[in-house]
Amino acid sequence: MCGIAGFFDASLEESSRRQVMENMLEAIAHRGPDARDFRMYGPLALGHNRLSIIDLSEEANQPMERDGYSLIFNGEVYNYVEIREELHALGRRFQTSSDTEVVLAAYREWGEACVERFVGMWAFALWDGPSQKLFCSRDRFGIKPFYYIRQGARLYFASEAKALKRCPLFSAALNPSQVARYLQLGWMSYQEETFYSDVLQLPAAHNLIWQEGNLHTRPYWDVPTGRRIGLSFPEARELFRERFYDSIRLHLRSDVEVGGCLSGGIDSSSIVSVVGATHPELAFHTFTIYYEGQRGMDERSFARQVGAKYPNLIAHEYQPREEDIAGCFEHFLWAQDFPPAGSSPFSQYFVMQLARQHGMKVMLDGQGSDEYLIGYLRSFYRLIGQALPGFGAFSIWKDHVRRESYSLAEAAKRFGKGAASWIMDEQALAELEYHHLLPFMPLDRKAPFALARNGRDKVDNFLYHLLFHTELPSLLHYEDRNSMAFSIESRVPFLDHRLVELAFSLPTDYKAHQGITKHILRESLREELPEEIYARKDKKGFVSPGEVQWLRGPLRFLLDLPFEPIEGFDTRKANQIIERYKQGDNTQAKLIWRLALLNYWRTKPSAS
Repeated sequence: MCGIAGFFDASLEESSRRQVMENMLEAIAHRGPDARDFRMYGPLALGHNRLSIIDLSEEANQPMERDGYSLIFNGEVYNYVEIREELHALGRRFQTSSDTEVVLAAYREWGEACVERFVGMWAFALWDGPSQKLFCSRDRFGIKPFYYIRQGARLYFASEAKALKRCPLFSAALNPSQVARYLQLGWMSYQEETFYSDVLQLPAAHNLIWQEGNLHTRPYWDVPTGRRIGLSFPEARELFRERFYDSIRLHLRSDVEVGGCLSGGIDSSSIVSVVGATHPELAFHTFTIYYEGQRGMDERSFARQVGAKYPNLIAHEYQPREEDIAGCFEHFLWAQDFPPAGSSPFSQYFVMQLARQHGMKVMLDGQGSDEYLIGYLRSFYRLIGQALPGFGAFSIWKDHVRRESYSLAEAAKRFGKGAASWIMDEQALAELEYHHLLPFMPLDRKAPFALARNGRDKVDNFLYHLLFHTELPSLLHYEDRNSMAFSIESRVPFLDHRLVELAFSLPTDYKAHQGITKHILRESLREELPEEIYARKDKKGFVSPGEVQWLRGPLRFLLDLPFEPIEGFDTRKANQIIERYKQGDNTQAKLIWRLALLNYWRTKPSAS
C-alpha cells in the first residue's frame, strides 16, 4: 500500500515541477512512510510514497523503471506469484520479488489487457516511453483511490484529494450535486464525481489513457449479471468455500505481519476463523472496538467466541473514551478528505489506530460481503417485490418476519415496502428516498444520479448498484482513509472478483433462504464458524453512538458553528432542524451529523 502522485504539465519550469511534486508527496506522506522518490520525463512527473509490504528491499522502491517504462503503484496484486511464473516461462526476467515488477512486466507482455489477469486491489500510473502514453488503472471495485484534475493539456492525479490541493489547477468550488447526494443519501461520491467540481475520480474497473494531451477512460470489466450456472446447492457451497479459502490464502501473502479486524459479525468472523483454521501455528492478532453499556454496540461476546475456538488468536479490545473522540476528531476528519456521512467510520478509525499501536502493517477486513450475498435486510424488499404477484412473495415475507421477530405493524410495513419494490425500479425507489428525506431542497430538483438496470432481475439489479453506486464506494473510501491514516494496508478478501462473479451466477435463494441472509456463506463455513455466529440473525453493521451521544457530548462544538449557506439549499430550514435537535429531537440525527460535518469541513481549513 502506498501513495502515488503525478502530473503532465508543460507550462511549468523544471524547478517548479520538482517543487509541486515534493508538495504533493508530502501531503500524502502517511500513505507511505518507508521511502519516497519521484522521476521526471520532460513535462511528466511520477512520484511515490512507499509502504513496504512485498519485497522490503530498496530495489523494489518506486518509481520502478525498466527499459523506458516507469510505474508508480498503490495496492497489491495477490496472484503476482502465479503471474510471475507465467511471465518467466515467456522469457521475462525479474530483478526483485515484488508484485510491482510483475505489474510492469505484465503490461509489457500483454499491454492494457494485463489488468484483466490481476486478482487484487490497485491504482497505478505507468509511463509507456516507447509509445509516449500514460496508462492508469483502478481495480474492479475501487478499493484503491485515484483522483485527478484535467484542464486542457494539463493533468494532475494522486491517491488522495489533499495532494491535489497542492497543485496549481486545484479549485475549492463545491459540486452541489455531490453535496445533495451526501446529505440525502450518505454517498461519498458518485461515478466520477467528488465534492469538488474540478476533482474527478477514476471509476472502479476503469482504465485511463493520456496521450498527446488527450484523455480517455474506458471500462475493462463488469459483473456478469445475466447468467446462471447449473449447480446444486451442495456443489455451489463447496465451490464458494474453495474460492473463499483461496482468497484468504492470497490475501495472507505478505513480508510483514498481518492482523485482522474482528467485530463479532459473520463477515470478519469468517475471515478470522478461516485464518485460525488454516494456520493454527500463526499468532494472529485481532482488533475489536466496543462501547460498553451501549445496546448493540458491544459485541465482544461474539468476537470472543471466535477466540475461544481458535486459541492461536491474540485479541486486542478497546473502548474509545470521550477524550479520544474530541482529541482525534481533527485528524480523523483530515484523513477522510471529505466529510463522513455517519459516525461509524470514526469507530473504524480507532480500530486501525489500535492495530498500529500493536505494530500491524497489514489488516484483513470484511467489507463487501453484504453487497453481493444479500446481507442487508432491506434486500428483502426486493426479494418480496421480485416474487410478486405470486404466492412466493408471501412465503418470503413470512420467513423474513419470523426470522427477525417483527411486530405486526413492522411486518405490515415490510410487506408494503416489498410491494413498492414490485411497482418501482431502483431509480424510482432511490428518487423517492432522495426527495423524502431532504426537507431544505426544492422538491422539483432532478435527482443527481441514474441507477440504470444492470441485472437479470430486481435483486441482482439492487446488489449491482450496492457494489458500484449506493453503498460500497463509501465504505471503501472509509476503509482506505482510516487504514492509511496509520500507514496500514487494509485488505478485503470478500472482494476477490472470482467470488463476486460466482455469487452473481447463483440462484437468489442460495444467498437468502427462508429468511436467512448470506445463506451460502454460513453453510460454506459452518465447520469453521462458532455456532453462536453461524446462527446470528441480527444485522448490526459497524455502529457507533456518534450521531446522538458524541454530538451532544465531546463533539458539541460542531453544532455551535453557524451554518454556512450553500447555493440551492434552504439555510433557514437547515438551522431549524439543527435547533430542534439541540432541544432534544433525535428523529433526524443522521441528517444532523451530515450537516454538522459538512459545515465544519467547509469552514475549517485544517479539517479539509
